[in-house]
Amino acid sequence: MVRLPMILRMQRPPAPSALEAAAGSEAQSASTRRCRRRSSSLTSGVPASVGSRRLIFTWSAAAAFALSPRPARSSFAARPPQPSLPRSSPRIVGPASSRGFGDLRAAASLPGFHRAPLFSGVVDDVRGGGGRSSLSMSTDAAATSSAADAEAEAEAVVPEQPKLSALRERMSSLGLDAYLVPSDDPHLSEYVPKAYMRRKFLSGFGGSAGTALVTAGGAYLWTDSRYFNEASLQLDPNHWTLMKMGQPNVPTIPKFLSEQALQKREGGSDSSPLGPYRVGMDPYVHSAKFAEDLYGAFEVAAAKVRPAPSSALSEGSESDSSSVEPSDVPLCLIDTLDSIGNPNLVDEIWEDEECAGDDGCRPPIPTSPFRVHPLEYAGKSVADKLEAVRSAMTGKGATLSVFGALDDVAYLLNVRAKGDVETCPVGIGYVTVTADEAVLHCDSRKVESDEVRAHLEEGGVMVRPYESVVSDVKNHLDEDGTTNKVWIDRSRSNYALSRIVTPKQLIDAQNAVTPMKACKNYAEMAGMRKAHMEDGAAMAHFMAWLEKTVVEEGRSVSEVEIDEKLTGMRAEREGFVEVSFPTIAGVGSNGAIIHYSAKEGSDLLKYMDKDTPILIDSGGQYTYGTTDVTRTWHLGSEPDPEFVDAYTRVLKGNIGVDAITFPENTPGFVLDVFARKALWEVGKDYGHGTGHGVGAALNVHEGPQSISPRWANTEVMKKGMVVSNEPGYYEDGNFGIRIENLLEVAFVDPVNDVEKGEGQPKRAPGQKTFLKFRKLTQIPIQTNLIDIELMTEEELDWLDAYHGEVWENISPLLEEGSCGRAWLEKACAPIDRSCGQ
Repeated sequence: MVRLPMILRMQRPPAPSALEAAAGSEAQSASTRRCRRRSSSLTSGVPASVGSRRLIFTWSAAAAFALSPRPARSSFAARPPQPSLPRSSPRIVGPASSRGFGDLRAAASLPGFHRAPLFSGVVDDVRGGGGRSSLSMSTDAAATSSAADAEAEAEAVVPEQPKLSALRERMSSLGLDAYLVPSDDPHLSEYVPKAYMRRKFLSGFGGSAGTALVTAGGAYLWTDSRYFNEASLQLDPNHWTLMKMGQPNVPTIPKFLSEQALQKREGGSDSSPLGPYRVGMDPYVHSAKFAEDLYGAFEVAAAKVRPAPSSALSEGSESDSSSVEPSDVPLCLIDTLDSIGNPNLVDEIWEDEECAGDDGCRPPIPTSPFRVHPLEYAGKSVADKLEAVRSAMTGKGATLSVFGALDDVAYLLNVRAKGDVETCPVGIGYVTVTADEAVLHCDSRKVESDEVRAHLEEGGVMVRPYESVVSDVKNHLDEDGTTNKVWIDRSRSNYALSRIVTPKQLIDAQNAVTPMKACKNYAEMAGMRKAHMEDGAAMAHFMAWLEKTVVEEGRSVSEVEIDEKLTGMRAEREGFVEVSFPTIAGVGSNGAIIHYSAKEGSDLLKYMDKDTPILIDSGGQYTYGTTDVTRTWHLGSEPDPEFVDAYTRVLKGNIGVDAITFPENTPGFVLDVFARKALWEVGKDYGHGTGHGVGAALNVHEGPQSISPRWANTEVMKKGMVVSNEPGYYEDGNFGIRIENLLEVAFVDPVNDVEKGEGQPKRAPGQKTFLKFRKLTQIPIQTNLIDIELMTEEELDWLDAYHGEVWENISPLLEEGSCGRAWLEKACAPIDRSCGQ
């Protein structure tokens, strides 16, 4: 692979590397477009080394790694304002050289690494597969950049973007080379309150997963295959580079930052003292595991660096070079910015009206009240759940357990909330548990209800301020530093909380609530079944309306109207609270955008008619359960043969997973192949996982189980788990197909059910217990889109049996003579097996 030679020497304030210049981000200048600072805090420089927590990675002379020297270049701060380029034009800066991921132009020629304007969203037959960039580049590995070349390259840089400019100005004042902006809130939630949507505010990308990285000369967005298409449409190509996670030769964030640190080190010389590559991050919105990964990557990078020049100085050193030892010179430094009060630099920009612009200033952190989740749906009391947690703590030797995930808090305390996180019935808070105390750390306004306070008191739960959780954990450790141990799952805990626990005091393992929550008890599963019954009735009424409107009346219906109508149908059902996630209603090519969300006024908005298919992925939060279902509909009489073939193969994959019988201790990835087999036979695939866990009146995405080709998740399927089954196929620019049911994991032999369906059966030594799936979703699958000749008799029998079950369960909920009942009866009719399409 090739890269450009280093044409910039990293200084304070940091100048962009060649990689960043090639990414084409704007210059840091005195442009009149620079955003107005709201307060002196945005311009006052606070030494990042004072009072800050730092992780320092040094290099050793014994681990030398020879790199060619890089010619220097003047500071980017001196660049004049630059003209804008057309939106479709990538900026190419300088000739090529060799080695590593240090240059975007070299990496851009590799599969999966794209500038936003070049990403078409088309990934051949594989959603999330590697595409090819059309970035042109020099192949002269021996070429170097002169000062004149550098000035010419500057002309290709677009004007400043106010938010990025403001962030870079603050970074410069703090001596930061890079700053990380993830999707997360302090609880590492998938869906976050609006007040924590910092990455969306900064980048414009609204997907639920992704991390932004801003350097002096570049802005990068890492996201997974679910969002490649969406990110390519939402990112401003003049300022952002899309990094397609998981694709060949696309570096991880730790790897990318390590290469940046190496480039900075190689830019040092006698006249320009070496300093650490400083990465800023808010410790409350990054997991402890991510910080650990950074640490490991930086250690590896530090071992590769050649010895520093004898006169090189570390930051803050005196001019006497003889006093500097190579091993004392830091290569990388993680700065959590504790000394500046609010460690999140995006908040300062977001709270400035001029910087925020049309996005508006940052909304307040929500304080929606908790409500009691009734025991008839919870199945176990708070006291019983706390007893189970304490029993597990005894087995682990833990004296304190910390629960930071919002669904863990809601489950453990049998409470729910509406408004803190849209579509998720959880409230902001932490729970800590010791042998004799359980504490809910939250805003006092969340527990003002007499009913909630009485409920918590009955369960033996005290309430303390939200901000007290860190100090309470620290005080517990300080009480007895030799015997007190904290049980915390560092993969689901923020770095600010977990870093105060020393390795000797830490029990890092899956917490006690996770398996309890994943395996639904009898009452929880009954509530889930009830929710799916109500959901099936709502969908029957909705489909009757849609078919009548589109087919009989001949009216085109917008994706937004479809979303609103479906939500309205659900809202009429008993116990409905809100949707379980933003509805995905994608007509035609929008169906290929996996997490598409229709909006009025959007250039992407489409209208459904008889000739266009629609993919609808939707669900509801009911007081007793959670639903999630996807159906692909085509109401015309002559669907395209290619569409029918793909639809049939997706259905075969859904049936393949649903019908499988498997032994206990089978991990989800083993089952994934059954969903893809029919697609693989014709060289097709999809880029997302096949199934995720679902909460009981909780989050629609819940771990730890999944069905996915990613072998890293070895969690086994257990009785009582709920998992989605959603194979799909997508042709960008054409259509998307997905068929999703929710399934419960059950024993094959009902004799094994004990205690109203809970617990594990007794069996003879060496005998295995087998599991199967039971359908929760009660919504018909469109049968006139099926190529009968591709289906086996067993698969057709499965479909007829399923529709018989749906009719039996849902028809009693629909009034005689209603349009919904008439539609359901037609949709559940046995398949005509005499001919295909």
